Amino acid sequence: MNDNKDKNFFQRPIPLLICAVIATALWGSAIPAIKIGYDMFGIADSSAPVKFVFAGTRFVLAGIIVIIFDCISKKRIVVPKKDEIKGIFVLGMVQTTVEYIFFYLSLIYLSGVKGSILNSIGNFFAVILAHFIFVNDRINFRKFIGCLLGFGGVVLCCFEEGLDLSFKFRGDGFILIAAFCFALGSVITKIVTRKSDSVTVTGWQLTIGGIVLTAIGLIFGGRISFPSIQAVIMLIYLAVISSCAFTIWAQLLKYNPVGKISVYCFLNPCFGVILSGVMLGENIFNIRTIASLVLVCIGIYVVNAKKQTASELNN
Repeated sequence: MNDNKDKNFFQRPIPLLICAVIATALWGSAIPAIKIGYDMFGIADSSAPVKFVFAGTRFVLAGIIVIIFDCISKKRIVVPKKDEIKGIFVLGMVQTTVEYIFFYLSLIYLSGVKGSILNSIGNFFAVILAHFIFVNDRINFRKFIGCLLGFGGVVLCCFEEGLDLSFKFRGDGFILIAAFCFALGSVITKIVTRKSDSVTVTGWQLTIGGIVLTAIGLIFGGRISFPSIQAVIMLIYLAVISSCAFTIWAQLLKYNPVGKISVYCFLNPCFGVILSGVMLGENIFNIRTIASLVLVCIGIYVVNAKKQTASELNN
């Protein structure tokens, strides 16, 4: 009990569980919410630059929300230090600008269910990247089996009715690129937050990445209007998803070993598939979807679930 009292809030078992579930549930709702947002704003059939402005506006708003929260909690104006700017800028480009260029484009061609499952491949990309970047995080047999199961689930998800493998770069390929950017961003986040406050990093990377994404859309002729109060509420909700989920996840990563937190990533595709069924009315009760989801979830769990060593717990 004394050990538990000495732990940071984000290290205690119950708060950790609650925070991880909240973050993954928010991320799981993102794909169906974005597709609904496309319809509300009347941009489902619009060009890519319009979608970039839509996405960029969301992330600028999300970043501002986090920055305001950071300033209020610290009771001062919070800006990145000179030696933090480079890392935050790189993270914003990778995990906000580039990732969501491909993420938003992919949703034009993919269902919410398929997008949720394919996007989960980012967890396995993170394992592979960690093998080459962190000397104490090499791929072992357990991780290899987990990745194999996960990739198997993703491949199964690409099969359409019958046994015809359907993989289209303008959809499947786009979301896999976005998933890789998420994995790379997770690695960068771990590096950047070693010496920087995770909330500050999150707020500014979202803002910077969102500004660049919006600028790209505007330069190429993208424009959006606000047709209804419901559309505005949806945009605010999408901003809250990013501000809350990224801030919570960055805090969890800062105070816990990556493996201990990543085990909860198996909830992402679960929430994504379920909420796509609820919010979009998609058919989630078919053998292929359920089998794909089960394989992906087992793979993520196998990759991440292990007994923590003393050295890992001190990281």
